[in-house]
Amino acid sequence: MLETILLSTGAIALSEIGDKTQLLALALAARYRKPVPIVLGIIAATLFNHFIAAALGYWINSWLTPAVLRWVLVVSFIGMGLWMLIPDKDDDDDSRNKWGKYGVFAATLVLFFLAEMGDKTQLATIAIAAKVGAVVPVVMGTTVGMLLADAPVVFLGDRFSRKIPMKPVHVIAALVFIGFGTAALFSDPAAVAGLSAPAS
Repeated sequence: MLETILLSTGAIALSEIGDKTQLLALALAARYRKPVPIVLGIIAATLFNHFIAAALGYWINSWLTPAVLRWVLVVSFIGMGLWMLIPDKDDDDDSRNKWGKYGVFAATLVLFFLAEMGDKTQLATIAIAAKVGAVVPVVMGTTVGMLLADAPVVFLGDRFSRKIPMKPVHVIAALVFIGFGTAALFSDPAAVAGLSAPAS
């Protein structure tokens, strides 16, 4: 369980650097200057969104045959790695204005949940849950990973984000996911079969 949490934390923390949800966190912090409700909104949105994603990954792990599961993992992880190399942009200003009238926490909750739909970190959560066949430790790890990447941006603002070398971080994240995919490609089918049994 601890290994799964650490894997999920590291993968998502790397994935979130420069991601559109991190840029959204920076924009919300600059607009509202209320870090606590923003961070609480991020936590709530991540828990809700990533629980759905992890449950889908668990279902994939439980129902696909080992051979199909292996190729799903290969394509998912290598595809994620390549996607990591494409920088995101924050273009959600109209939505922030729309939801801001409901309060900082509500705006953050709704905007983060919507921004995570189909995002790199959500798809990474699905892939990790499909790999390990678990939900709770994956969600715990991915939520911590999101906070590690986003909370400093919310509290410290643009000065913090400017000091992070985005390109090297994206390359490292890409290599991590491509490494997962390569490992799945060359894994023993019997080991993949072990993944297809739900975790007790």
